This record gives sequence, structure tokens and C-alpha cells, in this order.
Amino acid sequence: MSQSGGPWGSPGGGSGGGGQRPPGGGGPWGQGGGPFGGRPGGPGPLPDFDALISRLQAFIRSLLGGGPRGRFTGGRGLALIGLAVVALWLASGIYRVEPDEQGVVLRFGAFDRTTLPGLNYHIPWPVERVLTPAVTRINRIEIGFRSAASAQIDTGNQGGRNVLEESLMLTGDENIIDINFAVFWKINSAFAYLFNTRNPPLIVKAVAESSMREVIGRTPIQPALTELRAQIENDVLHQTQQILDNYKTGVEVTQVQLQRVDPPAEVVESFVDVQRANTDAERLRNEAQAYANDIVPRARGDAARIVAEGQGARLASIAQATGQTQRFLSVLAAYQTAKDVTLRRMYLETMQDIMTHSSALVVDDRLKGLVPFLPLNLPAPAPATPRPATPGGAPSTAASPGPSQAAPR
Repeated sequence: MSQSGGPWGSPGGGSGGGGQRPPGGGGPWGQGGGPFGGRPGGPGPLPDFDALISRLQAFIRSLLGGGPRGRFTGGRGLALIGLAVVALWLASGIYRVEPDEQGVVLRFGAFDRTTLPGLNYHIPWPVERVLTPAVTRINRIEIGFRSAASAQIDTGNQGGRNVLEESLMLTGDENIIDINFAVFWKINSAFAYLFNTRNPPLIVKAVAESSMREVIGRTPIQPALTELRAQIENDVLHQTQQILDNYKTGVEVTQVQLQRVDPPAEVVESFVDVQRANTDAERLRNEAQAYANDIVPRARGDAARIVAEGQGARLASIAQATGQTQRFLSVLAAYQTAKDVTLRRMYLETMQDIMTHSSALVVDDRLKGLVPFLPLNLPAPAPATPRPATPGGAPSTAASPGPSQAAPR
């Protein structure tokens, strides 16, 4: 069958399609070298869309065999269209898994396999379909408050807000505390995350809030506000992870972070006063403890010194008494051996001891009326000073007051 032109309806140059195509013609867009007419690759006037649509319809009719210039018969056209549809359907099975994702292939709705990041293929829908959860992304859930970003997503409000029904909790000593905290989690099992629970983020939030209430319920308010914050975070993390593992949620909790731990706003001033009183009491207790730490060791040292001195005096007295006893026994043994000699020696020793500790007096019995005495333990007399010569020619010395003095009897 001869055609006057190509499949786009462009005029041919002869019968049987063997003629030469005129320059600028023969394309699906009509005359010109491009879809917009004019020179090839150059700007030109806007195309006539009605003419383009008419030519496209004519081309489709020619494929289906609906016109005198149709290239294929009706059966061949349908087969070509069918092949194209099948090719497109098969090509739709190509999918891409991002580096932070994991592919989960479902065959007729049931789990079949997992795929790694990159280009992969599955049987197109409705046989298989693919879910690609992000398994390395760290997700954040806020409990007790909504930050500016999450509040804008939820309510359109630019600023954050507090959620009192989540943040108000009862402590172990029956006080109310306002706690805001965030839970960070990720997926550690894509299969469990997708098929074991319906809404994993909601479950993570509910379990974390329940664990926090349980931990706070057995903790007094004062430690919860000060030194037990890190321990509370650790306890909540482990308890939350244990419950999620029991539920087989496929979720791993990486961190629990306390944002704000305060008493309720209505009692903040009263609580501050109580805190000041507790601080003063603690300060006074520390001062008293410091004083006790200073005075008690000193008193114990003095007591130990007195006890040691008494012990030393006791030992000295015992040793002295023992020595005197031994001396007396030795003297007694010597006396029993030689009584006369021992008595003489004891007399001499006694007199020596008496004379050593008393003043010595020398008495002359020839003197009458006066009792001269010689103080032998007085200092030596001063040297005599010379005097002028006497009429007899012999020099005389004036004696200084001598040691001998007369005392009335």
C-alpha cells in the first residue's frame, strides 16, 4: 500500500514513500524543524495547539487502522498497545530505597522479604507492593509540652505550649510536679514496626508517659528537682524499652531527656519559700556539723592526753614504789648480815642528807652571853681595803664585816 507521507501526515515526494521529503516538512509538528516551528533549534512563533491535537488523533487512528492511511491493521495496533501497557506495568516494579530506609516487600498483603538501600525490583501491583520505613532516623516525641515546630504542625500556632494533662504528676511524697520531657527513638525491626502494632508513635508516647509517672510516683519531690534527674531519665528509658520489647513493637528508645522539672505554677512562690527554708536549715546543719567536727576531735585529743598522763603517772608511781621496796629489802638484807656496820652507815648517810639540806653552825662553848655562829653557806667576804698608816708605822687594814657575827644568847 502506498502512502502519500509519513505516519505524521507529512506530504511525501512520490508513490510508495520513495519520494524526497521537502525541506522543513514531514514531522509530527507540521512544517518547520521543531515543535514550535521556525528554524531547527531556534525560537519561533507559538504552535497551533488545535492542529497538533488533530494530527495526534489522526496518528492514533492510523495505528488502530481506523483511517485510509493507517499503518497497522486493527489487531496489530491493539497488540502494540497491549505490549506497551505490559512494558509500562513491568517497569513500574522498579523502586528505590534511600540510604536511611529499608524496603519491605508485601506479596498480596503478606510480608515476603526485605531489601537493602539502592535500586530494587518487585512484581508490580497488585501482586507486590513496597513499604520503605526510615530505620536510621531518630524520631522525637514530646510529652507534657509542644515545641514551636510541633505546635505549628499540630495547631498552626507559632509558639510552644504546655499540655498539663500530660505534665502534671504525683510524686512519692504526695506532691504535684510539672514535668516536660522528650523521648528519642528509632526503628530497629521494620517488620515488627509495620505489622505488630497499628500506631507505634502513639504506643511509644503512652508507654513513656506511663513509665515516667511510675518512676515519679516512687520518688520524693526534692530529689526529683535536684540530684535524681539523671537517674530518673535512665529508669524511664529502661522501663519504656522493656515494655516496648514485650509488645514487640520493633522500636528502640535511644534517649529520654527531661526538659523542665518544676512545681506547678500556682505554688511556685510558696515552693520557693520552702526551698529557702530548707536551704537555711541545711546551711545551719552544715555549720553545726563543721563545729562538731572541730570540737569533738579536740576534746578526744585532750581526753587521750589526760588518760596518757594518768597512765604515765601510775606507771611512774608503781616503778618508784617498787624501787623503794627493793632498796628497803636490800638494806634489810645488809642489816641482817652486819647490824653495827649497817647502823653506822645509815647514820652517816642520814646526817649527810640532813647537813646537805640545812645551814651549818659552828658554836664555841667558851663564849658567855653571846652565841657566835658561822654561816658556812654564805658567799665569800670581799677583799680588805688598805688604810693610812698608824702612828706606830704599821699599816692597818679595815676588815669588812666578817662572817662571824654575835647573836644574843
